[in-house]
Amino acid sequence: MTEAAPAVPAKPAIAGLYAIADSAYLAPERFGPAVAEAIAGGARAIQYRDKRNPAEVRARIAADLVALCRRHGIPLIVNDDPLLAKQVGAHGVHLGRDDADVVAARRLLGPAALIGVSCYNDLARAQPAERAGADYIAFGSFYPSPTKPHAARADLELLRAAHAALHVPIVAIGGITPKNGPALIAAGADALAAIEGVFGQPDIRAATLRYARLFN
Repeated sequence: MTEAAPAVPAKPAIAGLYAIADSAYLAPERFGPAVAEAIAGGARAIQYRDKRNPAEVRARIAADLVALCRRHGIPLIVNDDPLLAKQVGAHGVHLGRDDADVVAARRLLGPAALIGVSCYNDLARAQPAERAGADYIAFGSFYPSPTKPHAARADLELLRAAHAALHVPIVAIGGITPKNGPALIAAGADALAAIEGVFGQPDIRAATLRYARLFN
């Protein structure tokens, strides 16, 4: 009798507030406390994004965030760096235009990993990414963004088309606030990503709660 292959663990769904903890707003010692506040306010996924710190510091921060997020049942996704995600046991990785492709990341991280792909304002980029195994697709920037002021601009029609065409969760990003977020959800966004709107605020927990309430 042939033994059945081991089951792949169920992946957490990407939905609700997707909070991006960014080194542009957080010093190394602030990542843990700030992410804890975001989780307390209702963040449903955390991304670690770090363009500033050296490799050994990034590894320490990422490992601490993985442990914190696991205690709360929240996925921790590493921005841009599949090797770091593998090293620290993160739930997955988020890939941009200049990063590894989905197939290579999947080969490295395995079938249980969450892999997200930025598709900017391009639905034609999203469909091959989904076929290659992406677990969610991010579009944006929908509004002017202090983090990426020159980012390509997406619109609500793109969200509606993506909602009709794709079978994986859709994340909207770029200048999103609790005021403009409802229109994105109505157009088909499953999750809203925020950086400055969460981690650039004096009360992170209260700022997160304002986004989380949009999904209630």
